[in-house]
Amino acid sequence: MTHAGKSKAVRGVFYFIVLIIVMIQIYPIFWVICSSLKTSEEMTYTAQYALPSSFYLGNYISALTISAIPRYFLNSTVVAVLTLLGIVVLGCPVAFVISKVKIKHADALMGFFLFGMMIPIFACLIPMFQIYNALGLRNTYWALVLPQVGFGLPMCIYLYTGFFKFLPDSLLEAAVIDGAGMGTVFWKIVVPMAKNTTMTVLTYNFVFVWNEFTYANTFISSSEMKTLPIGLNDFVGQFGRVDWGSTFAAIVISILPTLIVYFILNKNIIEGMAAGAVKS
Repeated sequence: MTHAGKSKAVRGVFYFIVLIIVMIQIYPIFWVICSSLKTSEEMTYTAQYALPSSFYLGNYISALTISAIPRYFLNSTVVAVLTLLGIVVLGCPVAFVISKVKIKHADALMGFFLFGMMIPIFACLIPMFQIYNALGLRNTYWALVLPQVGFGLPMCIYLYTGFFKFLPDSLLEAAVIDGAGMGTVFWKIVVPMAKNTTMTVLTYNFVFVWNEFTYANTFISSSEMKTLPIGLNDFVGQFGRVDWGSTFAAIVISILPTLIVYFILNKNIIEGMAAGAVKS
C-alpha cells in the first residue's frame, strides 16, 4: 500500500471513530426530544427507541400548565445572570492584577485561588446552610448565587491569567505614557481584548449554573424559588408515578438554553481556551 493509501485509510478510521463518538453524544438528546413528541399511548405500547408517529405537542402544553415551568425558568435565568456577572466582574480584575500589576506575593495569591478547585462543594454544604439560615438567606437568589460565584472564580481567574500573561506589556505601557490611568487601560484596552476569554468563562460556567442541582436542593424549599432542575420533581405524582411525556418535554425546555448558547458561542469558546497558548 502506498503512503497516500495509508494516509487515506488512517483518515477514514479516524473519521469513523469521531462519527461514533458524535453519535454517542447526540443520541441521548435526540432520544429525549423524540420521547417528548410521543403520545401517552406511544410511550406505553411502542418501543422506547421508536420514532414518534406524529408531531405531538401536547406534552409541552402539559408541562407548561401542570408545572410552574415558566417560574422555574425565570428563577434559573436570574440566578445564572447574577452568578455570571459576579464571576466575571470579580475574576477579570483579580486576574489582571495578578498578571500585570507588580504586587508582592502574586504567585501565592494565584495559588490561593487555585486551591479553591480542590475543595469539594459537598464539604461546604452544612456550614453554608447554617450561615444562610442564620442570615435569612435561604429561599433567596443569593443562597444560590454566592456559592456558585465562589466556586466559579478559580477557573475564571485561571483562564483570564493565561490570556493576560501573554498580553504585551508594551501595549499597556504605551497607553499609560499617553496619559491613560490604570482603570482606563483595564476597561478600554484589556477587557475588549479579552472578549473571547470572557465568552469562554461565561459559557463554561453557564452550563454548570443552569444545570446546578445540589445548592438548589439544599438551600431552596419554597416552590416560588425553585429552579428548573428541582422543578422537574413536579412531574412525579402519587406513589412515584411519573408523567414521562411531560417530563421529557420539560427536560427539552430546560436544556435548550445551554444548547443555543454553546452553538452560538462555539467559535469564541475554542479561541478563548487557546488564548495565551502560543506567545507571539
